[in-house]
Amino acid sequence: MSEIDAGDLLPNDRVQQSVLSGDVTQLTRGASNQYASEGDTFEIEGESFAVTSVERRTLGDFTDADARREGSDSLEAYKQRMKHVHPGDFEWDDSDEVLTYRFERRD
Repeated sequence: MSEIDAGDLLPNDRVQQSVLSGDVTQLTRGASNQYASEGDTFEIEGESFAVTSVERRTLGDFTDADARREGSDSLEAYKQRMKHVHPGDFEWDDSDEVLTYRFERRD
């Protein structure tokens, strides 16, 4: 367990603000780098959060519930958002390995 910089896990201010507002409670990133471990903590504008789990999975494991935890209305909306934020030749491939980080606000 360690304190990490929120910017290491959460890639931009929009995502950080979505975490702060409670709209995002998990974030999935490529499996080539691990940005946090279970038990790590981070702060956004003086509010403290704890990483509650880090799970290795594939994009094919994603559900509508995952998409909602990541701030999208549905899995299809999440897929479209990923294509938008990853310019170039991004293709949703169910076999791609990713790491899903879940976190919650600490009291």
